[in-house]
Amino acid sequence: MRRLFIFGLGYSAGFVARAAQTRGIEVISTGREGTLSFDDEGTVRLALAEADAVLSSVPPSGEGLDPVLERYGRDIERGALGGKWLGYLSSTGVYGDTEGAWVDESAPVGTGRRTARAECDAAWLARGARVLRLPGIYGPGRSALARVRAGRAHRIALEEQVFSRVHVEDIASGVIAALAGPAGAYNLADDAPCSQNAVIEEACRLLGAEPPSLLTLEEAGLSPMARAFYAENRRVANGKARRLLGWTPRLRDWREGLRAVLAAERAA
Repeated sequence: MRRLFIFGLGYSAGFVARAAQTRGIEVISTGREGTLSFDDEGTVRLALAEADAVLSSVPPSGEGLDPVLERYGRDIERGALGGKWLGYLSSTGVYGDTEGAWVDESAPVGTGRRTARAECDAAWLARGARVLRLPGIYGPGRSALARVRAGRAHRIALEEQVFSRVHVEDIASGVIAALAGPAGAYNLADDAPCSQNAVIEEACRLLGAEPPSLLTLEEAGLSPMARAFYAENRRVANGKARRLLGWTPRLRDWREGLRAVLAAERAA
């Protein structure tokens, strides 16, 4: 592996890029922090042809389409036929609401609020990609700690609501592990699903702050997107990634993860 092309060098993909570069892999990318413009088709196609691996972290467009496959799908398909590695950062939202039950990659997709994401997920799988399904992503600068500091943290009176999460560095290690793994879908999640309230309370404890008041959804005045987050309830299993990729989350639960985020932010 000499060159990795990343579509959409944002928060998570940035950690992937740094992990690849420490292993001597050259990274070419589009996105707000990328090295190329997505619209510079000639340059992008040349870089795609020269890359050994292609990873997309670009979400569906407002029309529900995959911008990368819409623009560069033929180039990507030609590369896949030639043995090029393909990867896609998807979402565990494709599973929809499981009422708190555990879900793995054998579960049906496309029944929840992420139908467009499920269609993009399927399109990359059909091309032989490693599709990495991610739950709630957190890390330095993007965590419950940041929301508590900014006064934007909420505790919602939904006692049985449970979510899974993954630290951004474990996403990066999962992509690196998948470079040598078989094609297919993989959940990258930590080992400890829990309520959002528990995470907020731990963030407050670490910062020496008082937890916010417990509110109903109506009282919290959340945006439609935030309310939709609370409409689904599931625990995400990571056994397939462990078995087939040899991946394990370094930060196996949210307590370890928040402590690691706080340490990284203080050291920055």
